[in-house]
Amino acid sequence: MPLTKDFKDTVMARAKSDKAFREALIVEAMNALFDGDVATGKSLIKDYLNATESFPDVAAKLQKEEKSLRRMLGPSGNPTLTNYVSIIKTCLGFEHMKLTVSGCK
Repeated sequence: MPLTKDFKDTVMARAKSDKAFREALIVEAMNALFDGDVATGKSLIKDYLNATESFPDVAAKLQKEEKSLRRMLGPSGNPTLTNYVSIIKTCLGFEHMKLTVSGCK
């Protein structure tokens, strides 16, 4: 089911005003990746970048075309691990975050 414009606007508004929400998008993207759900991980990072309007900044920082970055994170995109980690690291830098892995399931 496609997302409605109202839903996207709500997510965007929340991300702009709620640092914890932005951080949770990044953390959940990494959790999805660790769980082997690459598609969800890419989607969550794409949501973060769209909501924070950070695509141009990340593209510039990584010296990539914005269009290329959007394709990488799209449903059929296949970013290299190096590119994906670079995108995550850049997002973490924007939020002044550091992620660590702890515990076992």
